[in-house]
Amino acid sequence: MPGASARPHAERIRAALQDGSAVHSAIAASWRRSALLHGLDPEARAARQALASAELRQVRDAMGPLVELAQPVMDRLFQAVGGIGCCVVLTDERGVLVERRGAGGEDRQFRDWGLWTGAVWSEAREGTNAIGTCLAEGRPLTVHRDQHFQARNALLSCTTAPVYDHEGRLAAALDVSSARRDLTEGMTALIAASVAEAARRIEERCFRQAFPRARIVLADDRTAGALLAIDADDLVVGASRSARQALGITAARLRRPLPAADVLGAGEAEAAPPALAQAERGALQRALARAGGNVSAAAEALGISRATLHRKLRRLGLRGGG
Repeated sequence: MPGASARPHAERIRAALQDGSAVHSAIAASWRRSALLHGLDPEARAARQALASAELRQVRDAMGPLVELAQPVMDRLFQAVGGIGCCVVLTDERGVLVERRGAGGEDRQFRDWGLWTGAVWSEAREGTNAIGTCLAEGRPLTVHRDQHFQARNALLSCTTAPVYDHEGRLAAALDVSSARRDLTEGMTALIAASVAEAARRIEERCFRQAFPRARIVLADDRTAGALLAIDADDLVVGASRSARQALGITAARLRRPLPAADVLGAGEAEAAPPALAQAERGALQRALARAGGNVSAAAEALGISRATLHRKLRRLGLRGGG
């Protein structure tokens, strides 16, 4: 199992915890939680927690389609990092490892290190580690070698990014781990960028599946993954976590009718491909003609509200009666 001499590692952590200034370090803050909140010992050699097969199936089932949607993304990520001695893992929101990718020749080593399906990598269980601390703080994180709280994890270098579901809730963590001694700062930065991008792709796949009939638009081109789902009535019916943060959209606001123009501006919200706009124009004109120009009757025939029809008419430069 990884981890050289446990005693010097533990003494360094204890010294840092006694140093008041150390709390300003994100890693030291996690060490403090590990020791004081979770009551862990950096020298502990207790068996790693792992779920039985039946429990693991329940965890996977609870994650819904996320595991399946993540698999092609994990495959692609492993193609990029597997050749340099890394494994790729996906956990649920509690740090239970539910899916992994690794080279066959390295499987036994990674299994010994606890990077195997069913293992629990929560901060409460393993102390400071990229998976558990990422989930505790809800942000991407790299924990390199002796930054780990447990001495037995101190040869691992791990980079993790959180994965949020279509409602902006923390749902999973995507991690790349390695025990290479020659893993440079530059390599770690490249891995971190790859993990963050892969996590965003998983989020996008989940978001699109959650709103299959909606138009998916990028809400803010300065914010990666800021997606909105807009229905046929030009109402926002879904927003990714990044979009909620960028545009100040709350869950309460989404529970009420929210015109896309109110959050994006009329130009962006109501832009549509020319062919789609032409088809919509024709449908509205036919409905108005059949209703003798009466907007209320046309809206009822189209199955939309009168206000929505007025909004569409203004956008397309059409006029209706009463």
